[in-house]
Amino acid sequence: MSNSAGDRATIPQTVWAARGRHTGPDPEDVVRRILHRRKESGDIDDFAEPPVGEDPARRVFEARWRAAGTVTVRARLTLVPDPERPPEHEWRLVAEAESPWDDTWPSPATLFWPAGGADGTDGSWDHHATVPGLRFRQANALPADDKEMRRRLRDAAREPWCVDVVVHEAMTPDERGRLSLTRLLPPGLRHRVVEHRAAPQQLRAVNWALKDLGVEVPRGGAVVLPPDPAPKGHDGREHSVRNVFLDGSEPVELVAALRSFVAAPRPLPQGAEEALADLRENWTLRTLAEELERERRLVAMYAEALEAMTTSRDLYKQAAEQALEALAAYRDVPAPTLPHQQRPTARTPVALHQLTRTFERLRLTAKGRQRPGTTEPTSPDDTPGVSPAGDTTPGAAGLADERPA
Repeated sequence: MSNSAGDRATIPQTVWAARGRHTGPDPEDVVRRILHRRKESGDIDDFAEPPVGEDPARRVFEARWRAAGTVTVRARLTLVPDPERPPEHEWRLVAEAESPWDDTWPSPATLFWPAGGADGTDGSWDHHATVPGLRFRQANALPADDKEMRRRLRDAAREPWCVDVVVHEAMTPDERGRLSLTRLLPPGLRHRVVEHRAAPQQLRAVNWALKDLGVEVPRGGAVVLPPDPAPKGHDGREHSVRNVFLDGSEPVELVAALRSFVAAPRPLPQGAEEALADLRENWTLRTLAEELERERRLVAMYAEALEAMTTSRDLYKQAAEQALEALAAYRDVPAPTLPHQQRPTARTPVALHQLTRTFERLRLTAKGRQRPGTTEPTSPDDTPGVSPAGDTTPGAAGLADERPA
């Protein structure tokens, strides 16, 4: 999968996703205990712990419930130990509903983890996955150092599993105003929003730190941080709030800005696409109707594959028959005669005759060069110009007349 935000699929409106870190020991025991409790109270219909094959240290939990009494929700929580910081575990929670997600539905996080108190001090599961010191259920004060503040906001914006909001205090709040605003958000937003709180004297520093992200927080207001990199066409002014009252009342404008941000198309975070595919493809907590429907889909898929194989087989058979026919036709055609393979029958007598004449000429020339008076032949056949019967041939006589006296 590409690392570019423009190449990744967007988050479906039916999906709720969050990622965090559990800093305490034995998180799987905590999840089992909470799921048993939720099933007994009727908050969930059922849960399961499917086996994991390749990674025995990883733990997977599934749960299903009916939101608003009618909409089926399936959720899958994965626990992975952190080898660098034992006994901490990273957790990823992906839930998918049969209809677009309604933020008034219960938070999937509270169906797997302890809900905790209003101040969020109990429990150890609500820590930010990548930025140390950040928590979901607290107002996280920004660092006093400007560079550290800038680094924290930049690192937080690079974690698209969460929704980050920066709130500026117009004046020092009382004890009630120091509580996190996330406790006043709808349940569907509560456990995936991280609140960063800027003190009254930090307005200039926080806007300097937000300059790289292209947004600015108003005095006494709030702004939702865009993901880094920001999606195409993102306008930070649409998710900015002029006034946020820290008096314990519901932050209506902030809720509207957060809802608008969540509803806008956003790319799936790194790892969320795999987690969603794992939820859809490896789900084990099925009802009888779902199991029957799954088997029907498998039968249809196998039938389609068998039909494709049959068609491929027929095409292969047809091609093989055509190849055999072409081979048979090729064998019936006589092989062409190459020029160098032709026999020189017509030229053989002429060549033999010329060879015979050449040998005869050489023989006569050799005998004609013998010295005068030399009488080597002992038989009548070897005497030049004399026939076996003793007759002298005309040629021989002529030769004798030409010899010197």
